Amino acid sequence: MFELRPFERRNNHVAAYDPWDQMERAFFGDGSWGRGLSEFKTDIQDKGDFYLLEADLPGFKKEDIHVDVADDRLTVTAERHSNFEDKDKYEDAPVDHDDAIENYKNVLEITGDIAANIIEPNSEDVDLEGPHLVDGRMHYASKTYENLDATRKAGLWGISMPRRYGGLNMPVTPYSMASEIVASADAGFQNIWSLQDCIETLYEFGSEEQRQKYIPRVCAGETMSMDLTEPDAGSDLQRVMLKATYSEEEGCWLLNGVKRFITNGDSDIHLVLARSEAGTHDGRGLSMFIYDKKQGGVTVRHIENKLGIHGSPTCELVYKNAKAELCGSTRMGLIKYVMALMNGARLGIAAQSVGVSQAAYNEALAYARERKQFDKAIIHFPAVYDMLSRMKAKLDAGRSILYMTARYVDIYKALEDISRERKLTAEERQELKKYSRLADAFTPIAKGMNSEYVNQNAYDAIQVHGGSGFIMEYKSQRLYRDARIFSIYEGTTQLQVVAAIRYITNGTYLGIIKEMLDNEVSEELKPLRERVVKMTELYEQAINYVKEIGSQEAQDFLARRLYDMTGDILMSLLILDDATRAPELFAKSANVYVRYAEEEVVGHYTYIKSFIAEDLVNFRAAEAEAE
Repeated sequence: MFELRPFERRNNHVAAYDPWDQMERAFFGDGSWGRGLSEFKTDIQDKGDFYLLEADLPGFKKEDIHVDVADDRLTVTAERHSNFEDKDKYEDAPVDHDDAIENYKNVLEITGDIAANIIEPNSEDVDLEGPHLVDGRMHYASKTYENLDATRKAGLWGISMPRRYGGLNMPVTPYSMASEIVASADAGFQNIWSLQDCIETLYEFGSEEQRQKYIPRVCAGETMSMDLTEPDAGSDLQRVMLKATYSEEEGCWLLNGVKRFITNGDSDIHLVLARSEAGTHDGRGLSMFIYDKKQGGVTVRHIENKLGIHGSPTCELVYKNAKAELCGSTRMGLIKYVMALMNGARLGIAAQSVGVSQAAYNEALAYARERKQFDKAIIHFPAVYDMLSRMKAKLDAGRSILYMTARYVDIYKALEDISRERKLTAEERQELKKYSRLADAFTPIAKGMNSEYVNQNAYDAIQVHGGSGFIMEYKSQRLYRDARIFSIYEGTTQLQVVAAIRYITNGTYLGIIKEMLDNEVSEELKPLRERVVKMTELYEQAINYVKEIGSQEAQDFLARRLYDMTGDILMSLLILDDATRAPELFAKSANVYVRYAEEEVVGHYTYIKSFIAEDLVNFRAAEAEAE
């Protein structure tokens, strides 16, 4: 479903506007680039006595499009795919658009209530106790079981799954919001809870028999894990060697080997990457399997003693003839299924990062208001409010790109769902391709930038606390410890750069940025947009320079700086868009963030333009060590 937001007359033309706050606006379009009806060739013309709306909505029937004019507001809604058919089958299914929005809000309210009143109060005890290893089995910290019980009773499992399997059928965008809320209460528990998202991969690539067998269990609250990493296969998953052999006698696949650094490793249902093709040594010999803990054959050999996220068990697993089912087709495990699995996981880490970033900001802000030095609260000192304002700006900008990315995922997943029931039209196939590409391009930016920002914000939260922040009784130290892993697991920031660099060098991001620059901004924000225009010019020059440098090694070395420039500019434009529509919420953050981004972009540009391939000799650590 997509909606044209209300509109008003401005300077003799019709302009879309949206009074909702940032979270609500993420659900539907607001008339700006890449959102709402601008996704479907639209035109609003002022005809004097009336407005003429022309819209090309591929895949919609005329009877599915509804127009409503009331209180000087025009609303056009088009129902895609389900047409709210679930309302006749399920008591809790929404009956229309407004009811669906209300459902999402209710789920977020429930999530917030449990996070604030159960998960967060339990977080310190969980951090201190951690999980236990007993006779080859992992046991959660005692209060983790309270968290699990509360979320299960509230029905907060299988959130994105269809109702026919017992899920809530919610889009990825509100699910990301819920994930962010849980993370702000306890990042370790968010890992356990959000791994329910692994079921998306089974839903997309498993058989209908497997869907009916496993999805209802996850919707009822059974836990999941994705077993990818091995002692000799971390970032380079092509080296995975856990062996999968088909047993004619057992009528199933048997898994043998070791997995390491597996988050929630003793879960109920595992998705396992294993080598099914004997004699192979690359990604083409890997397949995806479903292992059910009820079958036995897997023991926990070790639980890692980690710096942070203590409530989230990180396990080393030993597989001994563990019975498993093939998910999808052989040889597609890494090439296709893990890529889908990892993109979902990376969006989850982006949400986790935003949640902890919010918690860090809250702690710093509260302390700065209460702590007095020289007879006044430290929040009034420029050195302190400089840190606080940057924390808030990074938080708001990071949240904006998280929700934008989630929306792209929602659109292409909706089209994929439609394709399972009927053949897509030519226009729909183009849309599917477009939004799949946008989601693929934005995911590494959302994950990488937010995971770096949360580390910076957690660091600054301790700095605002001064010496107290270094004391274990204060929450800031736990947030700092928890955040450190976010830029490492599910693909380090360096790997996010690798995922994004082709979209940088082929001009994808630059094209998006230039299109976003055509958006209207409020008069007060136009000077900031001009700064972004100049940043974009420097960005384009830097890209061209790196492409012409004539050294692949130099391009790889400079890629991180281009990546950071990309994120800085994209988020500058998103926060300007937010501030235009809700200045009371985001105008200050827009002013702070654009200045911060400008500082970053100019610095990176200067570095890149003064760099030559011959400079690499000064940076090669191996050569320095040899000397």
